[in-house]
Amino acid sequence: MDKIILKGCRFYAYHGAFSEEQTLGQIFVIDAELTADLKAASETDNLEDTVHYGKIFEVIKNRVENSRYALIEKLAGAVCQDIFECFSAILAVTIRITKENPPIAGHYDAVGVELKRERP
Repeated sequence: MDKIILKGCRFYAYHGAFSEEQTLGQIFVIDAELTADLKAASETDNLEDTVHYGKIFEVIKNRVENSRYALIEKLAGAVCQDIFECFSAILAVTIRITKENPPIAGHYDAVGVELKRERP
């Protein structure tokens, strides 16, 4: 099946289990892989035959920036649900959320989660 990919979407938000994350906020990096049938778009070259990437970005942005969760697992689940509710052509979603600078002692590039969901 075909995929639409949004990679490296960056948002400033206030998700986290620690109070400093909820007060100070941080950058969240979101990658989304959306499974859909893109055959018609590949033949017609019409925007109406695909899912508008800009609208997908706005749905993700709205959830990330306008809600607060202790767990990024919950945030990822909410983003998946929003995408299914807004875009009937999307059959499956993989959402990857990365925190580059969480308040965890140690040396690492980032921490994150990945959720894969199929349309119910």
